[in-house]
Amino acid sequence: MIANLLGPRLAAIIVKELWAVLRDPRARISLIVPPLIQLLVFGYASTLEVRNVTLGVLDRDGGQWSHEIIQRVAGSPNVKRLIRLDSDEALARAINTQQVIAALRFDAHFSADVSSGRGGVVGAVFDGRRSNAAQIVGGYVDRIVGGVAADIHLARSQPPPGSSSATHWFNPNLDYLWFTIPSLVVIISLVSATAVVSQSVAREKELGTYDQLMVSPFRVWEILAGKLVPPVLIGVANATLYIVANPLIFGVPFRGSLWLFYPSLVVFLLAMAGIGMLVSVVANTQQQAFLGMFALTVPVFLLSGYAAPIDNIPPFLQILAEANPAKHFLIVTEGLFLKGMPAADVFANTWPMAVIAAVTIGAASYLFRSRLE
Repeated sequence: MIANLLGPRLAAIIVKELWAVLRDPRARISLIVPPLIQLLVFGYASTLEVRNVTLGVLDRDGGQWSHEIIQRVAGSPNVKRLIRLDSDEALARAINTQQVIAALRFDAHFSADVSSGRGGVVGAVFDGRRSNAAQIVGGYVDRIVGGVAADIHLARSQPPPGSSSATHWFNPNLDYLWFTIPSLVVIISLVSATAVVSQSVAREKELGTYDQLMVSPFRVWEILAGKLVPPVLIGVANATLYIVANPLIFGVPFRGSLWLFYPSLVVFLLAMAGIGMLVSVVANTQQQAFLGMFALTVPVFLLSGYAAPIDNIPPFLQILAEANPAKHFLIVTEGLFLKGMPAADVFANTWPMAVIAAVTIGAASYLFRSRLE
C-alpha cells in the first residue's frame, strides 16, 4: 500500500533508511529512553522557581509585627528553613559563606513604629552572587510583607494606600510546569529529529556506501526524501508521546486542536531536518556531523525563547531568531496547549517555518547534487 502511494523506489529508500536507524538495538534505545528521561528530568528540574531556600533572621525587635512577618515567612512553601542570627556580624558571615541566600533584619523599634502608624522598615540583605534567585526571593518577601501591611490597614478600618486585583489568564496558578512542559515538546523533538538526519549522509560516507548511492537509479529528490522521512516520523512519535504524557503526568492541559498542531509539527520537523541535512552533506564523518549539530543546537535552543524571552535579547539577535524554526513552533505549542490558539495565529507562525524548510532542504539538495556530480 505504501509502495503504491509513494512509488516503489521512494518507498524502498524510506524503508532502507528506517532499517538503518532501527536495526541497531542501541539506536532504538537511544530514540525512546533518552526522550522519556529528558521529559522527566527537564520537567522537574528545568524551572526558574526558587524553592527550599534558607533565610536568616536578625530580630532586634521581638515584638508583635516582626514575629508576625517571621511566622509568615517560615510558613511559605518556598522556604525550607529559617536561621536565627544574633548580630550583624553573624548576618554578614551567613551571607558570605552562602549559608543563607537572604537575611531579614528588624531594628529594635520596628513593632512600635508599625503600631504608632509611623511605618516600620524591614531590612533585607540578599546574596548578589545568585542574582536571579535573589530577585525571586526578594519578590516572595515583598509579597509577604505587603500582605501583613494590608492586614494592618484592614484591622484599623483604613483602606490600604493602594491595591490591585490580579487575574492570571491561561495559567491561573502560575505553575511553572505549564510553561516548561509545552516547551519541552519543541526542544526534545528537534533534538531527536536532527540527531537522526545529521548522521544519514555522513554515515554513508563513513561506511563507504556513498559511492553506491551515487550510481544508484534514485533521483536526488528521492534520496533526500528517503532520508528526511524517518527523522520526521521519529519526531512525530516523540511529540505524540509528550502530548499523551503531559496531562497524565504533569497535569498540563492541551486546549487547542490536534488538527492544527500536527501540520505545524511536521513543517517544524522538516525545517529542522533540512538544517540537519545541510550539516550531514557538508560533514565527512559521523563525528563531524555530531559536532556540527551540537554547535547548531545550542544557538537554536538559546534563540527559541525557552531559556529567555526573545524580547530580552539584543535587537540583532531578535532578527536572527526569526530564522529559527524553534522560535515559531514554541509560540504555536504554548498557544495550543494553554489557550487554544486560533488557526490564523497558528498559520502566522507556521508559514515562516515552511519558508525555512524550503530554503534549507533546497540548499541541501543543491550541495548533495553538486557532490554527486
